[in-house]
Amino acid sequence: MSILVVGLSHRSAPVAVLERVAVAGDDLVKLLHDVHESAHVAESAVVSTCNRVEIYAAVEKFHPGVSAITELLSRHSGVPNYLYVHYEDRAIQHAFSVACGLESMVVGEGQILGQVREALKLAQRRGTVGRALHEVMQQALRVGKRAHTETGIDQVGASLVSVGLAGAADHLGSLPGRRALVVGAGSMSALTVATLSREGVGEIIVANRTLSRAVRLAGGAAVPARAIGLADIGAALAGVDIVVSCVGAHGLVLTADMVAPAVAGPDGGGAAGHARSPSSAGGDAEAGAPRRMFFLDLALPHDIDRSIGTLPGVALTGLDDLRTAQDATHAIGPKAVEAVRRIVAEEVAAFLSAARAAAVTPTVIALRSKAAEVVDAELTRLGGRLPDLAAKERGEIEQAVRRVVDKLLHAPTVRVKELAAGPGGDTYAAALRELFDLDPNAPEAVTRADIDETGPSSGEGAQR
Repeated sequence: MSILVVGLSHRSAPVAVLERVAVAGDDLVKLLHDVHESAHVAESAVVSTCNRVEIYAAVEKFHPGVSAITELLSRHSGVPNYLYVHYEDRAIQHAFSVACGLESMVVGEGQILGQVREALKLAQRRGTVGRALHEVMQQALRVGKRAHTETGIDQVGASLVSVGLAGAADHLGSLPGRRALVVGAGSMSALTVATLSREGVGEIIVANRTLSRAVRLAGGAAVPARAIGLADIGAALAGVDIVVSCVGAHGLVLTADMVAPAVAGPDGGGAAGHARSPSSAGGDAEAGAPRRMFFLDLALPHDIDRSIGTLPGVALTGLDDLRTAQDATHAIGPKAVEAVRRIVAEEVAAFLSAARAAAVTPTVIALRSKAAEVVDAELTRLGGRLPDLAAKERGEIEQAVRRVVDKLLHAPTVRVKELAAGPGGDTYAAALRELFDLDPNAPEAVTRADIDETGPSSGEGAQR
């Protein structure tokens, strides 16, 4: 069984395409089941985030697996030209890199760990994941946690927010004393609140569908902050200079109709509407002129209507405008990024080595089982030829024969496990089967029995 990854992300597709193909809810479940029902796929999971849609699968053969998954994903997304494929070793490396945040648009962001975990849980609940894929995704989560614990990769991700807010400073003149509205209460919103606080904004308003989460986020801000529900966003717009949205819901959170009155002010002019903001004390707009506002959309699909950027005095920056910031994030934290890459390389090597060693185990078990059968048969024959043999002597002979067989098999079985851990290790299992004339189906039967008995380590899901 080999691991295969087929998908598209911000690295392979434009933001507009990613926005169109994002799957969630029933659509996500349908895609998961459609892939799993393919005759060429044994196990499947779908990782769907604002920046990627990826199918993780366990397949017997590469080409039929790729063809089946590519056709299904193309049917769901309608954009086959942007798909990429990773197989076996590279698929493992990709899975670990994704979990560490190396493949994210916001390098090092921690939200991806939760998204991978949710993808695994969904696959377990739906019975589409078995041992092979479960082990890969569980190990990816462990590698991701290690990367965040041992390196400063989390801080690298903050650069994308910083780059976005640099545009706010350019548009507004400065950030200290400004008022900001942050829409959403997830990890990206928390990163935004922390960055805005460091930049010295005067007040932050956190808006979220679940008010309690907004309250928690606002309560941890280093500057004055308060929480509101999404229904109160319209009123809040009239008193803020900066709006950052990180929801990623299917549907716009902010429309031009909502923003236009806030830009114009209650009397149709910017000065009056802007007078409530302390940041306007210096008078950065003439009377009657539209007030300046900056919008940063860090969500996919987009939270903010793109036409808002055409309103007088308004600047809008989205993730598609920050594509070049990916290089900046690498420049800001080269040591952290390189440290995570080393961790990934180390963990991939260890995982593949352990997997190769484990692959030979069923053959070793089959060999020992055959040896035990031979010993039992010979002891039975000896008992028939020497029926008067005393029980004590019979026991001594049995122990001696079993010890001889164990000692003869010990060195080759230990050595074959060591050799199997290296590249090309599967050839040693094949050699054992050939040399000892093992039943070709015996190792497979051992593997099936082992899986049927233990199942995935979490106790959820089943081998198909």
